[in-house]
Amino acid sequence: MAKFSPRAQARPAAPAAAPPGGAPIASTAPDRSAGRAQPLALAAAGVTVILWASAFVSIRSAGEAYAPGALALGRLLTGSLVLVAILLIRREGLPPRAAWPGIAVSGLLWFGGYSVVLNWGEQLVDAGTASLVVNIAPLLMALLAFRLLDESLAPRLLTGMAVSFAGAVVVGLSMAGGGSTSVLGVVLCLVAAVAYAGGVVAQKPTLAYATPLQVTTYGALIGAVACLPFGWQLVRDAADAPLSATLNMVYLGVFPTALAFTTWAYALARTTASRMGATTYAVPAIVVLMAWLLLDEIPGALTLAGGVLCLAGVAVARSRPRREKAGAARGT
Repeated sequence: MAKFSPRAQARPAAPAAAPPGGAPIASTAPDRSAGRAQPLALAAAGVTVILWASAFVSIRSAGEAYAPGALALGRLLTGSLVLVAILLIRREGLPPRAAWPGIAVSGLLWFGGYSVVLNWGEQLVDAGTASLVVNIAPLLMALLAFRLLDESLAPRLLTGMAVSFAGAVVVGLSMAGGGSTSVLGVVLCLVAAVAYAGGVVAQKPTLAYATPLQVTTYGALIGAVACLPFGWQLVRDAADAPLSATLNMVYLGVFPTALAFTTWAYALARTTASRMGATTYAVPAIVVLMAWLLLDEIPGALTLAGGVLCLAGVAVARSRPRREKAGAARGT
């Protein structure tokens, strides 16, 4: 099976409607706007990271009243409603046939499977252990992208990911509880990391054929359909849940799902899966800051040091050599 090589593909310009037959939407001509697109892609990645970090705070509240599958289904149904409404307003319609395999895989693995398994795992292990295990996902992402998408493993990327992972370990250890760790919980978090990495790698080549909004909308819909067996549980939990938990579930659907997954897809279409994966190492540092500001959880010195390491590693991983920066500025 031939590899999909993003390096052989020109940086995509503003998405155009895909012609019948599923031809890539990216132009084969050099993209003269690449230099201008970089700040937008970086801003989109920043929105994603901040909203995904906020999701941990909301999951903590909603997870007390909703079972893992019910919470995943409620979140995906809410997000799907918002995304479908936007899709209809923009009249983007259905993606071409070539995009559906990647959309289906990412929808099942990432939107559906990852959400349920991670919700379940976080009920069995403390937040520190969960973050440690799940944070192997960017490393898996880089390896899968190297093997399947022909992405390079640049020294800066590997160095930055190593620094960020060390920071995630420090944050995780500083947040770990003193109780016994559930083996099942660790396994579930590991499965979640694999599903996350696989979903992203499946999504990357799909963005050559469909727009970020199409990929996100239909991925969320597929994930919601996969979670429908939890419908009875969602109805039962919603009847007993406090309003705050339900509002947190709605927030998860509108912002960390509908908005953040769309900005993620926008940024992913304009960079490599490995580099985007490295960006998510900023999440633990932002979670620490949000818990400090919103939950009055004062972080210790070790936690703060780990957060700084996470951000430093992201900066290194996202940086580019001077020659690459000059090429992007010329649109080559």
